[in-house]
Amino acid sequence: MKAKYCILLFFSILHLTINAQETKAENFLFVIVDDLRVQANILGQDQMITPNIDKLGQEGVVFNRAYCQVPTCGASRASFLTGLYPTRERFVNYKASHDVDAPEVVSLPMWFKKNGYTTISLGKVFHDPKDEVNAWSQEPFRAKSETGWNTCYYSQENKDLIVQGKKGLAYDKADFPDDAYIDGKVAKKAIETLQNLSKSKKPFFLAVGFQKPHLPFSAPAKYWDMYKPEDIKLADNPFPPIGAPVEAIFKISKRTDIFNSTELRNFSGIPKIGTMDDNTATTLIHGYYACISYIDKLLGDVLSELKRLGLDKNTAVVLIGDHGWHLGEHQQWGKHSLYDRVLKSPLIVKAPGKAANVKTNALTEYVDLYPTFCELAGLELPDHLHGKSFVPVLEDPSKKHKEQVFARYSHGEAIITDRFLYTEYVNKFKGTLKSKMLIDLEKDPKENENAFWKYEGTDILNDLKSRLSKYQDLNNQ
Repeated sequence: MKAKYCILLFFSILHLTINAQETKAENFLFVIVDDLRVQANILGQDQMITPNIDKLGQEGVVFNRAYCQVPTCGASRASFLTGLYPTRERFVNYKASHDVDAPEVVSLPMWFKKNGYTTISLGKVFHDPKDEVNAWSQEPFRAKSETGWNTCYYSQENKDLIVQGKKGLAYDKADFPDDAYIDGKVAKKAIETLQNLSKSKKPFFLAVGFQKPHLPFSAPAKYWDMYKPEDIKLADNPFPPIGAPVEAIFKISKRTDIFNSTELRNFSGIPKIGTMDDNTATTLIHGYYACISYIDKLLGDVLSELKRLGLDKNTAVVLIGDHGWHLGEHQQWGKHSLYDRVLKSPLIVKAPGKAANVKTNALTEYVDLYPTFCELAGLELPDHLHGKSFVPVLEDPSKKHKEQVFARYSHGEAIITDRFLYTEYVNKFKGTLKSKMLIDLEKDPKENENAFWKYEGTDILNDLKSRLSKYQDLNNQ
């Protein structure tokens, strides 16, 4: 009887071990898309042509309520690649980096490298290609086009502007192949890298960073041709939210007539102040859509190769945008603000043995990525992390993950709950409170009204203030 019990116990343990091995992710493909807002067919925009993002979502879990920590490239990446929240001194702008802001912290790729993984960076992963270079098993790869590392101007109109010593347009449409552009070169390199990695017995952590749809909106003509200009719909709320404080509307500077879209206004053909005319707005949105469909195609190429090599069964694929973007909503064109449209960002996860073809409303934030990668890999967690693994949500998407998530940018700090987005704007230098904004996302999903005065003195607002205060105490010491 004792021998029979031992045999049963042995096979039970063996079954659990085999099952754990089957569901454990051995490899990781982490795809980061620059300036990608929640904009794909599977993310709720049925006008988008994004078959490969849609397919990935059908094979994994789509997070409807995922939020970045800082709505600007360098700071957002430095935050989620270190697993740290931003503060008033750390991860404050696009120049933020691991090496300057948090050199004492073990970054996500470095942690995987220390645990025996081959770690590779292709394209824009850290904002600065020279940041945290030792975290990678080989020198980070950055592609260039004929006109530079970011611009990709091929149309005659833009070439003429450059020859004249002027800045190019905020968009470019030309009949050139995919791999003439920077992201096409990155996708090609990713495919070659996967082929090499498939020959190795070491697990890998491959990060692939696509730059589009970052400005300028440059994509091959065939992707522009997927959309008809007459079908492009402009934002139906091109006005500041009712009752919004000046800090939520304007770029804080001596020029308060400049809306918070300074990055876009550096290009030719864009007015330095005021609103965009309808034709310009339509062209910009058209270009943004074209770039997304272009990146979708490149993503499909990479994922197809992953499957062809037989690596898809044991590789976790995580797709994110580093933050959202405004396309004319509230007269804004860019990311530097604390609106839900900008803070809410794409997150799709396909992991071995986890849920598939399902969406979740669980509140999630990008500092949760680091611990989630670790749990999927079966690695211990470093002790500096601020986030919380959302693997339980991947196993049961109906589960609640967090009661609130946090974000900040420049002079503002925000808390997002299931229903509300509450922001406090402070003096950047003195830290004194200047203004407040409350969006009721349930009643006002387009963020057209500051509802702070409707809730002033209520338990709801007091609770939001208390939650935000705890975050401020933790991160602004």
